[in-house]
Amino acid sequence: MRFPHLTTDRLTIRPFRMEDAQRVKDLAGAREIAINTLLIPHPYPVGAAEEWIASQAAKLQEEGSLNLAVDDGELVGAIGLRIMKDHNHAEIGYWIGVPYWGRGYATEAVGAVIRYGFEELRLNKIYAAYFSRNAASGRVMQKNGMRHEGTLRQHHRKWSQYVDLEFYGILSADFLSRSEGTHDLG
Repeated sequence: MRFPHLTTDRLTIRPFRMEDAQRVKDLAGAREIAINTLLIPHPYPVGAAEEWIASQAAKLQEEGSLNLAVDDGELVGAIGLRIMKDHNHAEIGYWIGVPYWGRGYATEAVGAVIRYGFEELRLNKIYAAYFSRNAASGRVMQKNGMRHEGTLRQHHRKWSQYVDLEFYGILSADFLSRSEGTHDLG
């Protein structure tokens, strides 16, 4: 498997480069990002971004984890797929830096990666989860045709507080029928 290079009207979704490390640290290091993600630490440790970027090729080959930069001329966030080949599905995850909230970047990036997952990787399902307190993430999923599949109550503990997880998913058949409907409008 190789890293894709995807484009949308406004974004380039590309492999991370070592020169992205400071932007990753600055953007992902914001408390507002860390509080709504399971694995991003706060404060963001010195050297962690470089280590994380350097690990991406191995993660792709060994684990099927695909993490990509979301770029509008500069790095604005990250998006990834954790692919489970045995089940032909993947979990999508993303974050957009606080200065770029409210611009539709997450919706646009998620749409491009969902399309890639179904059209190129031929996945059967893509799913995602978000902490219930982060309703904006749920709206991103809904705008991309994902359906609510359930709530796992107090499923994770983040900073000594239990949080509920909301699960959303989209099947390949749902995506294809949605895409065909979109083409019929034009």
